[in-house]
Order: sequence, then C-alpha cells, then structure tokens
Amino acid sequence: MKKSTFRVVTRGADGEIRIRDYDTQEDLLKRHHQIGVDDCSTDLGLRGLPVFRGLIGPMPEGGTVIRYETPEVFETLTKEWSTPKLRARRSSARAGAESHTAERTP
Repeated sequence: MKKSTFRVVTRGADGEIRIRDYDTQEDLLKRHHQIGVDDCSTDLGLRGLPVFRGLIGPMPEGGTVIRYETPEVFETLTKEWSTPKLRARRSSARAGAESHTAERTP
C-alpha cells in the first residue's frame, strides 16, 4: 500500500508530544526546509523522499504514514522503546499455585 500521510512529531514548550499530519509532500515542503533526499533507507518506499533540517526521517509508521521526528523526540522515544518492561507479578496466579500446593500436602 502506498504511503500517503506525512507525520511530523515534535515536543511543545509545555513538554507534550505534538503530532501534525500533512496530506501531501508539497504541504510538508511549505513548512520545513529540505536539505536532501533519502537514498539509503531499507524501506524502498522511503527512498527519494525529502530529508529536512532539524528532523530525523523519513521512517515508516504503519502502512500508510511517513514519519519525521525532532532529535529530542527521537531520542526520548528510542530510550522508552529500548528499556525493558518489567512484568508485574499476578498475585492471583501465585495464590492459585499456593492453594494447589496446599491441597497436595497430606
């Protein structure tokens, strides 16, 4: 499926993530300064797309979105993504296991 939405992800002055979608590449070019074109993406659908000053990208997001991020957002989201998530223990599973152990003990 052809990628048709251009998404720019930034962080506002209040610290909140801001997402702005553009319907066309031309709309995006009106708001950001192009400094080159992507020629090395492993996603062949991204090759030839613009590279912008102050943004990291293009990168795929889902099936139809082309994403650009500010360096700060990229670093923050990458750290969140790479940090292992600790799984919370389910107390009900432990309680159930203990009750089965108690039932087997004469």
